[in-house]
Amino acid sequence: MANWVKVAAVTDCPEGELKGVGADGVRIVLANVEGDICALLDQCSHEDYPLSDGELDGREVVCMYHGARFDACSGARKTLPAIRPVRAFPVEIRDGDVYVDVE
Repeated sequence: MANWVKVAAVTDCPEGELKGVGADGVRIVLANVEGDICALLDQCSHEDYPLSDGELDGREVVCMYHGARFDACSGARKTLPAIRPVRAFPVEIRDGDVYVDVE
């Protein structure tokens, strides 16, 4: 069953940037990729550092600690040193607010 949680306003997520948020005790990083907001677990699969400390490079989230890259919307691993993907969450925009399904 879905557990949709309001995590931010769309205006809090400028295009080309990352934003760390919390949702029912889960750390999430939002990424605004060319106007589409995506959500990943805010934890690099390589060393458990927060991805929200990094940057968005096109469609990839770059971990600032060791340079691992992940697809901002699917969480797929793109480069070493990460060997596993990170969890992606469904996102809905409702009346200018960002909701994430943390189920």
